[in-house]
Amino acid sequence: MSEQRRSDRESTYKAARTLLGSPRWERVYNLGARPQRLLWASTGTKDPKASDILYIRSLAAPFTVNTMPEGTLKALAAHTELGELLPADGGNGEEVLAQFARAGIDVDALAAQLQDEGARSFVKSWNELLAVISSKSALLRETKGA
Repeated sequence: MSEQRRSDRESTYKAARTLLGSPRWERVYNLGARPQRLLWASTGTKDPKASDILYIRSLAAPFTVNTMPEGTLKALAAHTELGELLPADGGNGEEVLAQFARAGIDVDALAAQLQDEGARSFVKSWNELLAVISSKSALLRETKGA
């Protein structure tokens, strides 16, 4: 397996934690650099049969940011136990990806598809936000001019 392919399949969290523990990172940290946190984006549960905080439980980890939808945030507030944090080594992420690959799923193609769909979703949300801001700005200008 090529180095690139192997690194593509590594757990994102494990890779980030490894980077933050590297001598290279330690040098720039000592010079005042601050780590960029991993962003788990839009982690609301889509399947109504699954736990309403499924992804929150699965992705809870130090040094991360989670942009969950409001409904998921409220569901999280209603739960009293989150469970264990994601292990620094990424847990069994590599094993799970290997199982998918053995089942005939092209993990790299799936990752590319999910990243593409996620990017399109964020662009759509951004455009909707800009439209709302523009609409409200126009309303304020009209009100001010009246």
